[in-house]
Amino acid sequence: MATYITVDIGGTQLRAARYTNDSITPDEVIRTPTQSEDGTPLDRLIHLIGQAWPADEPVQAIGVAVPGPTDPYQGIVIEAPNIPGWNDLHLREILEQRFRVPVALGNDANMAALGEWRYGAGSGSHDLLYLTVSTGIGSGVIVRDRLLLGARGLAGELGHLTVMPDGPICGCGQHGHLEALASGTALLRWVKEQLASGVTSTLSGEEHISGLQITQAAQQGDLLAIKALERCGTYVGIALASFLHIFNPSLVVIGGGVSRSGDFLMEPLRFALKSHVMNQAYLEDLQIYPALFGDEVGLVGTLALIRDLYPA
Repeated sequence: MATYITVDIGGTQLRAARYTNDSITPDEVIRTPTQSEDGTPLDRLIHLIGQAWPADEPVQAIGVAVPGPTDPYQGIVIEAPNIPGWNDLHLREILEQRFRVPVALGNDANMAALGEWRYGAGSGSHDLLYLTVSTGIGSGVIVRDRLLLGARGLAGELGHLTVMPDGPICGCGQHGHLEALASGTALLRWVKEQLASGVTSTLSGEEHISGLQITQAAQQGDLLAIKALERCGTYVGIALASFLHIFNPSLVVIGGGVSRSGDFLMEPLRFALKSHVMNQAYLEDLQIYPALFGDEVGLVGTLALIRDLYPA
């Protein structure tokens, strides 16, 4: 029986899952806060993997999904936002020395793309583009059944395409990236700016506004909420036209919290895509599906990675 352990590292939470045989249903999932007075994030990660370790079965490999730029070839976390000190961290070496089994690392959005392609909405596709429209915009690209990584494993950061050169500042510090215009963070910022300028909305007076509240307001006919989601969808559609020109996928999978707003996001997205693509041939037989997996997609994608690299 082959046992694999996968870990999804987040800025607020660490999760570890244990899988056996060919199942994508974990035997166990364990969670712990990423940061605490009780040890460093690295200490907590090592302890979490130890908790997930089986009592009487050998482990084939460990897979880790990391937020931020990661060099999967060298096993180095180049930078992990929201985790102080995780710069040029040789995480694979540290974990292999501690647990004495092979370890593989991957950027969390790439791992999500791999999970949706192998086990989820993209199963059976050979050329897939994955976007998650959430707090930020993550992405991954499958080309002819291979995850696109690039020279250092940094390819596929489609959320950082410049859509508006003089636009708002992105979390990465650059101006006008797609993430700065169409992510959940951008959605909330724009709504708050409109409310501050005096725009009338059922959201007026709300101390803390969430993406879910905006979607619910749109469903009730609130014009500001509808316009906010339309704006996000339009920018994603404009960017997606460029992605089709570059990668020519047959399938686009869209996940993340903002994507759950349904047609309020997807109708303007499709309209903008059709308006900005250079030739309608890019749209022929193109499928756009919602992601199958939710928060577990990073764990499942990392499982796909290590099963390929270290088969039983």
